[in-house]
Amino acid sequence: MSDHEGLADVEFDELLREVLARVHGVLDEQARLRLLLDAVVTMAADLSLDGVLSRIVVIASDLVDAQYAALGVLDMGRERRLRTFIHHGMSDEQVVEIGELPSGHGLLGLIIDQPEPLRLHDLTAHPASYGIPEGHPPMSSFLGVPVRIRDKVFGNLYLTEKAGGIDFTAEDESIVVALAAAAGVAIENARLYEEAEQRQEWLSATAEITGVLADPASQHAALQIIADRARSVAGADLAWVVSGRVPEELVLEVLSGAEISRDALLSVAMEESLAAEVVREQAPVSVTDLGAAPGAVDWSAALGLPPVGPAIVVPLGARGAVEGALTLAWLPERAYAADTLDPALPASFAEQAALALQLGRARADQQRLLLFEDRDRIGRDLHDLVIQRLFAVGLGLESVARSTSDQAVTARLATAVDDLDETIKDIRRTIFALGTLADSTDLQTEVTRLVDRAASTLKFRPTLRVEGPVRTLVPDHVAPDLLAVLGESLSNASRHAEATTVEVLVSAGDEIRVLVSDNGRGMGEGVRESGLGNMRERALKHGGTLSVTSNAGVGTTVDWRVPILG
Repeated sequence: MSDHEGLADVEFDELLREVLARVHGVLDEQARLRLLLDAVVTMAADLSLDGVLSRIVVIASDLVDAQYAALGVLDMGRERRLRTFIHHGMSDEQVVEIGELPSGHGLLGLIIDQPEPLRLHDLTAHPASYGIPEGHPPMSSFLGVPVRIRDKVFGNLYLTEKAGGIDFTAEDESIVVALAAAAGVAIENARLYEEAEQRQEWLSATAEITGVLADPASQHAALQIIADRARSVAGADLAWVVSGRVPEELVLEVLSGAEISRDALLSVAMEESLAAEVVREQAPVSVTDLGAAPGAVDWSAALGLPPVGPAIVVPLGARGAVEGALTLAWLPERAYAADTLDPALPASFAEQAALALQLGRARADQQRLLLFEDRDRIGRDLHDLVIQRLFAVGLGLESVARSTSDQAVTARLATAVDDLDETIKDIRRTIFALGTLADSTDLQTEVTRLVDRAASTLKFRPTLRVEGPVRTLVPDHVAPDLLAVLGESLSNASRHAEATTVEVLVSAGDEIRVLVSDNGRGMGEGVRESGLGNMRERALKHGGTLSVTSNAGVGTTVDWRVPILG
């Protein structure tokens, strides 16, 4: 065989190998395209974000023969760091040894800040590569591709260690870019699905809260329900509600997410808070840091709570009928949860909750009105029928008494007439009581209740006189002390005095006065003054006085006085 023939054989062998290589390349390319097509179809079929992310990293690894693959999903916050990091190829032991997963710094952060494909022969040689933790498996070849749709970047796809120890090729980059484009659509669909589910949760919460608040309940309990449900649906760390129609009257009513006493909540001044701004402007407000926001009330530290970061404050009610504000707050490390929440959702929830509160109050008012009407009818019947008949019977008895000369009969008739007069007075008191609902909280009603309650232990009803506009003149901060003094005085009379008559006077004019007199045995020497000392302190804190007069066998008089502006 000549040299020419040997050279021809060599060229033919090389040509054959190249042809075979290209055939295999075409076959590989077809297989990769089929795998890519299957990936697009399977990703589109899964609406859960976690399922989509897990599929993407496995498929990407198979497409380009990468030993390791990872997908970092960006949060929607201002820092644009990795919220989720899904990885493939490392064993559980390696994951435990590495510890905390990446958050988006170094080389990963470079692709976040500059979302363009990046291929490297050795990732450790890149200037932006740093902070590889101990125990991390060795990696050299690298391919990073942003996952995006149009101008919106959802995250980045990272691939390392191509099989055979070679670099990733331009064809690898092209097919991963195509996969990332399909992944962007799948992720956007999954997020839209999550947003739809979140909206459904808020709608369900709104329907639930409307049903719960339709049942008349106390204002405090209703507001607590609103705060608890809003915090749960929003995934917030804290939620609180302030009530009031103008900033100067705002009160911190309830807090959800921490155990704080109601007295401590009521001590927080809210006139200059963000809630006051929301009530004044009747529009939602969002802040990235509640403690640093202008006009915000930093009351968390005073109540022993950790400092909060982002917050959303929405009006409680519709425009023109705002009666407070609902605040949702997150701890700084969970700021991403606030960034993903559409403020329109809690705003709509708060508006509907306020309408449910108003509807519940309207129904309660309607029931109260019906009860008043029924009581008014009973009162008219008692006055027009029963009292008039008793009055006529009394006149008849008085006429009979004047026509007889029998002193015994006259005395018995006079006693009967007196009994009828007392009965008429009792009926008139009943008519007056019918004019006030059992759950009324006005001061005069509470005074009457205390006197009625004392009748059960005294075995007779104390005489009660109310003089002056007690309901309107006694300030709210004085009323609890007035009732406490009256209750203590009646309790002393029933337990120690052995009295047969007790007279009570409550008056409001130039001063507020409670006078309780009995005809009991009086107080002896050495009587402990614990109860009287408390009554004296209740007078002194309002600039008033307490005087006690007691004589053996004559009775005791307690005279409690407070200036009207005390």
